[in-house]
Amino acid sequence: QVQLVESGGGSVQSGGSLRLSCAASSSPYCMGWFRQAPGKEREGVASIRSDGHTTYADSVKDRFTISYDNANNTLYLQMNSLKPEDTAMYYCAADPRPARYACPTLYLSWYNYWGQGTQVTVSL
Repeated sequence: QVQLVESGGGSVQSGGSLRLSCAASSSPYCMGWFRQAPGKEREGVASIRSDGHTTYADSVKDRFTISYDNANNTLYLQMNSLKPEDTAMYYCAADPRPARYACPTLYLSWYNYWGQGTQVTVSL
């Protein structure tokens, strides 16, 4: 079992920045950030493997950075140059299986543990 608790969401103007945090009860092999806007499907944003390999959705490349603090078992998502289309509920996800071939990944179905979400709202 991996417990995940997100924090750091909020409201910001377009062009602003936010940093999301996800406190994990352990150090999973694979972790990711996902988001879901009203009326849309949940989509992958970024993922990181325990050795630091990362992957990003095209829509956030060069604006968002995923990182993991091993000392504190905390996942981060630094979001810069935010746009109104980034508005969504952001979820942290994790999976402990050491499958190098599968992680990092933006596929929702790979992850077995999810946080409760934190809202990000970007206004013009």
